[in-house]
Amino acid sequence: MAPGLTDTLPTPAHQLRAFPSKEIFPDGIKTSGQHAPLYNELRPFEDFPDEITAPTLWKSEDYAHNPERWTHVFTEDEIAEMSEAANRFLAAKTPLTGITKSNFQLPRLSQFLESIRSELLNGKGFILFKGFPVKQWGNHKSAIAYMGLGTYLGYFVSQNGRGHVLGHVKDLGDDATQIDKVRIYRTNARQYFHADDSDIVGLLCVARALEGGESDIVSSHHVYNVLKKERPDVLKTLIEPIWYFDRKGEISQGEEPYIRTSVFYLEVGEQGRVYSKYDPYFIRSLTRFSDQGLIPPLFPAQLEAADVLEQTCKRLSLHMILEVGDIQFLSNEHVFHARTEYTDHAPPAPRRHLMRLWLATPEAEGGWKLPFHDSAEAKRGGIQVDDTPPVAPLDAE
Repeated sequence: MAPGLTDTLPTPAHQLRAFPSKEIFPDGIKTSGQHAPLYNELRPFEDFPDEITAPTLWKSEDYAHNPERWTHVFTEDEIAEMSEAANRFLAAKTPLTGITKSNFQLPRLSQFLESIRSELLNGKGFILFKGFPVKQWGNHKSAIAYMGLGTYLGYFVSQNGRGHVLGHVKDLGDDATQIDKVRIYRTNARQYFHADDSDIVGLLCVARALEGGESDIVSSHHVYNVLKKERPDVLKTLIEPIWYFDRKGEISQGEEPYIRTSVFYLEVGEQGRVYSKYDPYFIRSLTRFSDQGLIPPLFPAQLEAADVLEQTCKRLSLHMILEVGDIQFLSNEHVFHARTEYTDHAPPAPRRHLMRLWLATPEAEGGWKLPFHDSAEAKRGGIQVDDTPPVAPLDAE
């Protein structure tokens, strides 16, 4: 039997971890990292709902011609409040990785952000802010204000093995065909519909591409309903815990280089909501293990399911273009997102650049009850390699 097909797991890393040192983790909280699900908490296809009717369900036609329903233009007062908070943070000389709500106070804007957080977690799951003065403020002050804003939505978690809690989506010339080694956000290739390893993802547009690089999002609950009606066989395959996801070498000592999991789950407890976790690049990059017989290769039903899922997402998606100064926040619980391939301007014009945040929302603070051992941790999810400290670079590296 291939490794990972049993329910016996090594002692979870969170049970071995000492209380994190503030010298390494300035806010006192360490990213939990990627983990296999609790297999005994996974539910069979028969337990899933026949149809989802929750507020998380939406259709692109509900919003395509009504941008006022999903955009918010920052007011002068809101920008002034963020600017004052950023200036105070700069003056205090606190490392950017130590930013919290307590040292980035937004007494007026915070109540509105709480409503946005609720809408992200339990409503339609997306918002587009406009008018963030990124050109006026420059990368450093913009990063402070952006991360400070994010602390009102969740706890920032590491996005890669180098501890980046402020990520940068930018073409660094990496070879997008080397999917077993390369993370696609470091290329200009198309990103297919997926969800990241966090509860919420934020993207601040610093510079646009010459062409392409546009955003598509879709309600995974709408996708679920359509699959349930049109292709229940595909949905059943996506629910089964037979999917191996590549960790691309971003692993702590003693951990397996892949995770066996599902694409759709149910929340733990009664009346659990449908939760999705998926990235097609991470299921197609595992031949170095399947060729050795360590894990099974994708079988035909899985390949078909992946293709049907992508095409269904594309058919049902809402398209949007991020302008400079726009901030998109999305739920990874119930929204899939994608990006079109793009071409950058010729030098010396700046390349397309998005600052990215991954944010965690633990159970105790209204987060979903997920079938993972770290569901109650403040910084659940993300990518953590051993005790790699968090860093917040101001540009891609």
